[in-house]
Amino acid sequence: MIKKINILFVTMFGIGKLPRIPGSYASLVTVIFLYVLFNIFLVPAEVFLFFLVGIFIISLFAVNLFIKDLTNKDPKEVVIDEFIGQSIPICLYEIAHSETTNSSRIITFYFIMFILFRIFDITKPYPVSYYDKNFKNSFGVIMDDVCAGLYVVAILVFYMIITT
Repeated sequence: MIKKINILFVTMFGIGKLPRIPGSYASLVTVIFLYVLFNIFLVPAEVFLFFLVGIFIISLFAVNLFIKDLTNKDPKEVVIDEFIGQSIPICLYEIAHSETTNSSRIITFYFIMFILFRIFDITKPYPVSYYDKNFKNSFGVIMDDVCAGLYVVAILVFYMIITT
């Protein structure tokens, strides 16, 4: 029973088992989920940030449990790391833009964050590649996506600085 719950968790309820590009599917579902959470249900991003820290901690154990008997220590079906990495820039964007803005602007920024995250997650510039290559455990699986998410944050901060 616990193993089945763990599989559902690390694969984001089976999204990780979709063919070809499960990481992109998981990132897209995360973007849609967070848009609904923040802009329709009006959940404060600060509250979600605490939830995200909890997901990160649980993921360290859950991914370790999932990969312990596998030779591939970063299997494609593990996509909870995409949820974490994609959530970081969106959550911080929402915290920084707590005032009401029009939905087309929000959707545009969410789309940009999705594309940038996927680019950094796929191309793995340093230090994303460092975690991916040097940590063959749950920490490496998750931290490369955290770093990719932080790259997106850095680009958004740079954009906000040069446009104000």
